[in-house]
Amino acid sequence: MIVAASSYPLANALWTMFVFFAWIIWIWLLFTIFSDLFRRSDVSGWGKAGWTVFVLVLPFIGVFVYLVTEGRGMSDRRMAEAQAAQQNFDSYVRSVSTTNGQNPAAQIQQAKQLLDSGAITPEEFDSLKQKALTG
Repeated sequence: MIVAASSYPLANALWTMFVFFAWIIWIWLLFTIFSDLFRRSDVSGWGKAGWTVFVLVLPFIGVFVYLVTEGRGMSDRRMAEAQAAQQNFDSYVRSVSTTNGQNPAAQIQQAKQLLDSGAITPEEFDSLKQKALTG
């Protein structure tokens, strides 16, 4: 008769991994719900306290009720946050771009002054001129 080398069978190891990953998903789900709840400005402090107590006292029911009732709102709020972040990034990039709001003619004139003063070479002038014309 062959005896297993371990007293912890494969089925128990698989069950332990399943429980561990379910626990990690549960923690992630709680963080997601609480972060959504506390970022909301349309819910009063009492409403936030009520949801918090509901989720902590009856965890499974509270989480599932929140997901069912606020699932679409969570998605919409997340999308609005992403769009606002993208707009902020785009406006920042525009504000620090090299053109500084100047038109191409002004950029070429500045490059010509630098060329005439000897600060740049003709090749650098051509590069700056090309950059100004292509945007």
